[in-house]
Amino acid sequence: MAKYKILVVEDDDPVRDSIVATLQVAGYETVEEFDGKSAMERAIRMQYDLLLLDIELPGPNGLKILEAVKATRPTIPVIMLTGRGDERSKVKGLDGGADDYVVKPFSAPELLARIRAVIRRSPERPTDVRHVDIHSGHVNLDQREIVFLDGERADLSEREEVLLRYLVANTGRTVTRDEILARVYRINPRSVVGTRTVDMLVTRLRRKLRDDTDSPAIATVRGRGYTFHGTGCEERSDHK
Repeated sequence: MAKYKILVVEDDDPVRDSIVATLQVAGYETVEEFDGKSAMERAIRMQYDLLLLDIELPGPNGLKILEAVKATRPTIPVIMLTGRGDERSKVKGLDGGADDYVVKPFSAPELLARIRAVIRRSPERPTDVRHVDIHSGHVNLDQREIVFLDGERADLSEREEVLLRYLVANTGRTVTRDEILARVYRINPRSVVGTRTVDMLVTRLRRKLRDDTDSPAIATVRGRGYTFHGTGCEERSDHK
């Protein structure tokens, strides 16, 4: 059974240890951070499914990390960990894009229930797609192979496969160029302002797919990014 990976950012060792133990018993994979600077780096670059983020941290605080995450990875689900009387920070967190918050001290059942609820409604919830139908044929993402209706075949590069898998996982939603830089290339969009890297990758992928210009699988949303409109996909049967 596939696991969700949760990044836990909490500087209080006993609290963090308790959270991690709770999550692992519940079947989640965990990664721990306690320092704001290193947490900022991981939160932007690392592959994970949900961020549990304490507000009070050494270095950049949780609100600063939240701001950076939402600027580069707007759909990643975030649950803030707050103090009981910290009403202002709760409001700032929710206004900044946090999906929910949990007030310390909290019970294990409450934390797990909130995590399940946030993951269920998150557009970035992994779908682990294996096969995709397109107008020109069929794509086997596991094998990085396109089988066209005329019987010809073509191979996808690793980055083309990752991009297509991510677009399919977010079918119908506009995926921004900055989001692709962060999620596919694992780089901070702020460090490569003005780059045409994403557009060139999309162009290559469209060419590989023989994308129909009249009814494209990957549509351009002018000034924003790209949207996938395939004809169908199949998810892994062993996913939660």
